[in-house]
Parts: sequence; C-alpha cells; structure tokens
Amino acid sequence: MSARNSVSTAPSKVASSLVPPALAMLAEPPSHMVDGAMMDYFMIEAVNALRESSAVATARAKKIEQEMVESGLIPPPLPPAPPMKDNPRDSTTSLTSGSRRNVGPEDEAEEALRTRLEAIGVHIGGSFSERLCSDKPLFSETLEAVKFICKDIWSACWDKQVDNLRTNHRGVYVLQDNSFKPISRLSSWKGRADAVQKARTYVALPAGIIKGALSRLGYNGTVTPEITSLPQCTFQVKLPKEHKA
Repeated sequence: MSARNSVSTAPSKVASSLVPPALAMLAEPPSHMVDGAMMDYFMIEAVNALRESSAVATARAKKIEQEMVESGLIPPPLPPAPPMKDNPRDSTTSLTSGSRRNVGPEDEAEEALRTRLEAIGVHIGGSFSERLCSDKPLFSETLEAVKFICKDIWSACWDKQVDNLRTNHRGVYVLQDNSFKPISRLSSWKGRADAVQKARTYVALPAGIIKGALSRLGYNGTVTPEITSLPQCTFQVKLPKEHKA
C-alpha cells in the first residue's frame, strides 16, 4: 500500500512543478488579512477629510452666490426661519431628499457631509449588489429584494444579518439592527446625546449602501436611518409598490 501511494502522488508533484508560480498564484491567490478595526479608523479619516472638503465646496458656492446677488443676477436669499425644536427621533436625511427642515450653518455643513457620504455609499452598494447577485435569478417581488439586503448585503458589509424586518406590505420596510457595527464603538466625552448626534453622520454611508444596492436591482426609493439609542440603528426603506425594471 505504501508503494502504491508513492506512485500515485508522484504525477501530481511533477504536474505542479510544471505550473509557473505566477499562474499558480492566479489560480489560488493568497488571502490578505486586515485588522478588524481598520474600517473604524478609515471611517474616522474619511469623515474628517470629507468634512473639510465639503466646507471648502460650500464656502465656494456661497461666494459665487453672493457675487451673483451683488451683480443683480439673482435675488438675495430669504432670511433664515427660526430654528425648530429638535426631536430625539429626528433621522438623517440628505439635502436632495424631500423632507427638509430649517438648519443653521453647522447643520448645513453636516448635511453636506452626509450627502457626500451617502453618494459614496450608493456607489459601494451598487458594486456589492452586482457581485452578490451574479448567480441569483431576478427577484420577482420587492420583499425578496429587501430580504437580499437584510441577509446578503448585511453579512458582506457588517458580518451579520438584520435582527428584525418589518413591513406594512405597502412599500415601507423597517430594518432594525440592535448592534450596528459602524456605530457599535462610537462614544463622546460630552455625553450620550452628543454621541447619538455624531452617529447620524456615520450611518449616512450605510444608508447609501442600502440605497445603491436596491437601485442597482431596479428599486428606486428612499432610505432614512434613525438612531434613538446606541448601538441600535433602524433604517426605514420606502419603495414603490410595483417593481419597474
């Protein structure tokens, strides 16, 4: 038996020696490992960089607007309305969404930052959706597409599935994660309320990922994240009742 085994394994060794190392690496690429906290550090730096970039872009736009007002090309802007009382259940919305509220300069800067983060997330979500759906049939119902987000997209991006999915069967879906990974280690020395406020910025990118993944599947809707207590996060997804490819 020992002699037979040695004879049977000899051809495989000879065959493997004939394969160039470059081709063998393409067939079985080595796995690259990264630190589990890498995405946390990346998001911190990305948010800071995009905050500075959006501030410069906003200042440039306001300067151009002021020059046009002084030249008489456009009417002067209306005076800002009195600020509205903050609601603890207020959620993150983009500047292009239908629900706007009166914001100050700081809130306006944060909204511009969230818009940029959401746009990046839309691109990421579309790429994830294409890759994970390459071997799947076309979704026949909207609920199937939402379940795909809750299972496949959530597992690929945040290493788990959604804890709870609710729907009113009229195009509104609520996705709840009791320990959402992007904000699970977020805190603030100013207190819990400030930490929740900062967390709204960090969930803009995940909201864009969900929106982009659904959009690539042919479902164009709105995604609104809500944070009432860390690390829990809820995403309200509003989709049209009928699927239009």
